Amino acid sequence: MEDLRKRLLKSSERISYLSQIKDGMDWGNLVGLQEKLDNARNSFYDLTEEELDKQVRTLEESLSFLEQRCEENLTPMEKVRIVRSPLRFSMQDILENVYEDFSELGAQEENSIDPALVAAKATIVRRVKKKNITQQVMVIGQEKGHGEEYRNGGSCKPWGNEKALRYMQVAQTEGIPIHFYIFTPGSFPVEDYPGAAQQIARNIYSMAKLRVPLISIISEGGSGGAEAIGLTDYRMMFSHGYYSVISPEGAGAIEGKIRQGEKIPKQLLEDCARWLTITATDNLQLGTIDRVVDEPILGAKRDDFAFFKRVKFEMIRATDEVVLKTKSLRAFRAYEVKLKKNEEVNPEDHLIEISWDLNNDEIKRLLQLRSRKYRNMGQSGFSGKPTPFSSFCQRLKEKSSKFYYTFRYDILRSQHKQVKQVINDVSSEGSVLLKQMYAPIAAAYDFIALKQDGKQSRPSASSQQAMATEFGDTYTSPLANEDRTVSCPNAEKYGCKDLWVPDLYGEFCGVCETCGHHFPLEYEWYLKHLFDRDTIKEFNGEIASGNPLNVGGFEKRLDAAKAKTGRESAIITFEARVVGVDLVVAMLYSDFRNGTVGSAEGEKFVQACELAKLKRRPLLAYIHTTGGIRIQEGTLGVVQMPKCTMAVREYVDSGGLYIVVYDNNSYAGPVASFLGCSHYQFAIRSSRVGFAGPKVIKDTTGEDIPPGYHSAKNALKRGHIQGIWDRRDFRRNLHKALLTMGGRNLYYR
Repeated sequence: MEDLRKRLLKSSERISYLSQIKDGMDWGNLVGLQEKLDNARNSFYDLTEEELDKQVRTLEESLSFLEQRCEENLTPMEKVRIVRSPLRFSMQDILENVYEDFSELGAQEENSIDPALVAAKATIVRRVKKKNITQQVMVIGQEKGHGEEYRNGGSCKPWGNEKALRYMQVAQTEGIPIHFYIFTPGSFPVEDYPGAAQQIARNIYSMAKLRVPLISIISEGGSGGAEAIGLTDYRMMFSHGYYSVISPEGAGAIEGKIRQGEKIPKQLLEDCARWLTITATDNLQLGTIDRVVDEPILGAKRDDFAFFKRVKFEMIRATDEVVLKTKSLRAFRAYEVKLKKNEEVNPEDHLIEISWDLNNDEIKRLLQLRSRKYRNMGQSGFSGKPTPFSSFCQRLKEKSSKFYYTFRYDILRSQHKQVKQVINDVSSEGSVLLKQMYAPIAAAYDFIALKQDGKQSRPSASSQQAMATEFGDTYTSPLANEDRTVSCPNAEKYGCKDLWVPDLYGEFCGVCETCGHHFPLEYEWYLKHLFDRDTIKEFNGEIASGNPLNVGGFEKRLDAAKAKTGRESAIITFEARVVGVDLVVAMLYSDFRNGTVGSAEGEKFVQACELAKLKRRPLLAYIHTTGGIRIQEGTLGVVQMPKCTMAVREYVDSGGLYIVVYDNNSYAGPVASFLGCSHYQFAIRSSRVGFAGPKVIKDTTGEDIPPGYHSAKNALKRGHIQGIWDRRDFRRNLHKALLTMGGRNLYYR
């Protein structure tokens, strides 16, 4: 009878689980099965054991049929509910069942600095020819827990992600692989030091060049929270997991323009989950993951021990593949052949022993493969790609440019002082004959070594000072055409006078004379006032934002943005000069889809990094506005975070100077990746910088944020930016930064 009691309890759990997945009992025959279960319970002591066994067996068979039917027709939103179920396995279950032994680091449970993030030193055992081989790994992942409120549902706070980074660096020191498990709906949106966005950016920036194999697997991957530990050499997903730029509820609130407190229609949630392409199959097709790990029917639970055995096999296999690719392609292919033969016999045994230690040459190749992996991500998300012939010509041009700039800056520049000294020594002899002989040679050398792209060398100090004056008469904002006055928002506090619009947007540059409040200005103002006259040379303007997921109605919105701006994407990339100093600029602007970043914007930003690296130019990211990652591109948008950060890291490591300047509203994914990782970040006064907007914070934390929470002043106090610039001094401050910041590898140093 005890066995029958357990079977009834299990059947009750299965009915409850199905109702959670279907969001109610009005599907299939759930109501009828619940009645049968209740009848069996009520008559438990009235029936014989044979009669009760027959009823329970019939109930179990009916449930198995329903479960199979549900599995065959699972919708993306139902997979989201599976992942969120309290019966779902957690990080702790992984540690206990996949690894032979582990020691949690950085305190445990509620005593941890952030219980939503677990780091552990663990051992994993492979069986080779009836012999156990033990290998060490670092295991890092979010912990949703099973009802523990202090876990915060797997939403890490900034100091949790900082803990993850700390133990990544420990693993790098010890030379052991890192296994990442992603169980998060997203990071917790607080700006307290070290800041949600800024810490995610630091994590991604560091992971780009960690010198050990990195393996990740996703159960629930929510946007920036997932990317904080998601830039890896091999990315997998559980078959019933999801990986998304935003939750279906968040997308539904945006698309349906749902007000706070209103319920999102069920059908809208289903539609959003579908077009977000969040499932493992979707992401495998998009190329944002490398493999899908199968789960039992309707998803794995915490007591599915055969599943944990499979996870162990997959993690070892993925680590082997990453390591073998650093050695040789031949070794990797041989391993694949042996593995395929082995899977036919016993998929949990490994026929060969592979050391996970890497030498310096293998580490170098590991980093090259990682860079190439993320460089190629998201290529299907935009249009405007060059033709094969154009690509060939472009590659030829890049190679010749690389040779030219290497010769010019690495060879000629390094030898310039020595050559000049020899010339001076010869000239000091005073021989007219010798002077006439070496003068043409000296002139030719100066021409090659010092001439800048066919133009005159940098201006003198006096001419630079003259050029530094503001170009106030070159462009006037269209806003200045209105004959009216406006009140400064700080009038009550500082007694600001009403401002006449032609003056405000003319000679005042959109700045209140009394308190310095900055009124928003269009991005064209900066193009005309910040850079030297007639030096802007745009490139890659043909790369166009698209609708790769075929989201209904989005094509029209994109066309409207293109017609409004006359541009193809939300980013403008160009070469320009500031007081005679050449630089490469990437500008996100508000007029095109609120400066959101998708595949096209990411590609253009990466190409800007590559051009700046090639030409030894400083790189400026001026953020007129960014609303984050474009949700209509799903994970193709999300992967722009690691892709662009990887490009920044390689540019900075080459000796480049990367400066970020925020203006207006700068939020979410870009700030949490390729912008927030900069060593030199500044903000225009009155701008707002952060991870999530006030509404998202309210919905997540249940609390209203205080006034000025995202202000530039508070960002400076928290250490997220290095200074606040007045719009009127932008040009002067930028020129000063170009001359005083960065390393010696820039062309003008």
